Amino acid sequence: MDPKHPPIAREGFPFIALFAAGAVVGWFVWCPLGILFAALTLFALYFFRDPDRQVPDRDDIVLCPADGRIVRIVQLERGLHLDQPVQLVSIFMNVFNVHVNRMPLACTVKAHHYHPGKFVNAALDKASTENERSSLILESEAGDKIEMVQVAGLIARRIVNKADAGSRWQMGSRYGLIRFGSRVDLYLPPDWAVNVTLGEKTTAGQTIIASIPKQS
Repeated sequence: MDPKHPPIAREGFPFIALFAAGAVVGWFVWCPLGILFAALTLFALYFFRDPDRQVPDRDDIVLCPADGRIVRIVQLERGLHLDQPVQLVSIFMNVFNVHVNRMPLACTVKAHHYHPGKFVNAALDKASTENERSSLILESEAGDKIEMVQVAGLIARRIVNKADAGSRWQMGSRYGLIRFGSRVDLYLPPDWAVNVTLGEKTTAGQTIIASIPKQS
């Protein structure tokens, strides 16, 4: 395991500490209150888990950026910030999925866009354009551009993005997190072969979302 990344995401430490302190105090004040906070502590430990992943060493694939389930695959005339035809692949994360997000390919971040918005159910198609979201334009080592969007959900109210414009990332690297149920959208070139199907369960850093055609 990478020593720089503990098995619990650092973003969860404040929640875990708060709930654990509540459990100790609650145990002395009123036992049921202590039990409630103890349960919340266990849930926070589970929710913010950050397991190590064996990332494939390939440059012809796009890996899934999130644990969850494929809820949409569709061809579009353009992305949110990419003025070119794209195919959208959406992954919905419920509260029981790992919520640490990973880079889908080796890339350079060309731009970052943040858009405040609503908090409708992230499983709905309209969440992609109506909800609060953080969008990254990524350029692959071959010069292709894709767009990856973290979308807040009905419960999620905090998007964490650590990828600044100009930064370079390896495939499978941890770059962010969305708290308590959310969605990640990938806008891919139309000639990339999508390898997943609707309803399929995904694992960040391991499930192959698409294959990249070889350049002649």
